[in-house]
Amino acid sequence: MKNITLLFIAITALTLSAFKLVDSKSKPTEDIAPKGYAIGDEASDFSLKNIDDKMVSLANYPNAKGFIVTFTCNHCPYAVAYEQRIMNLDAKYASLGYPVIAISPNDPALVPEDGMDEMKKLASSKGYTFPYLLDEKQNVYPLFGATKTPHIFILHRENGKNIVKYIGAIDNNYANPDDVTERYVEDAVDALIAGTEIKLTSTKAIGCSIKDSRKKK
Repeated sequence: MKNITLLFIAITALTLSAFKLVDSKSKPTEDIAPKGYAIGDEASDFSLKNIDDKMVSLANYPNAKGFIVTFTCNHCPYAVAYEQRIMNLDAKYASLGYPVIAISPNDPALVPEDGMDEMKKLASSKGYTFPYLLDEKQNVYPLFGATKTPHIFILHRENGKNIVKYIGAIDNNYANPDDVTERYVEDAVDALIAGTEIKLTSTKAIGCSIKDSRKKK
């Protein structure tokens, strides 16, 4: 009986060791998708190349009251569906102090359609009025915690700091702008302009996953 008990303990120990080995191998070696910003956090500035080949940072907008930072791209069907609405946001709010800053977070090696040359062509053909930046080293989108295209982060400038006020989707119907009943981004920016409380500070971003070759397959 004693021998059977010892054998059972030995088998159990070997089984647990095997599970631990499998588990350790399944973990990614690099965490490239940290939690990112939460509402109320200060967003760090960045410097990324624009479609005009100039570097752009938030500091380039000293008179801005805030920003509509938009992680988007060329190829994603959700980004395409929201493209005109993103353009409309800049047309409506840039002059009121809240310009759109669009950032393409995808690795062009994985998605050639999202490379700088294609970004330039798209922006020119559509007449973008906002910067369209490439997160070439893919170190800005993880800082924000962006996971989708599109993914919106509204920043409000307070005492020289860019404070996160809203994170999520543009509205509640990506497929058809005529069927939208809740305009999350517009409501949030309108509240900031009016100096009132933002009723809904976060929603679930709906879109394509960000393409990064460092992610665990």
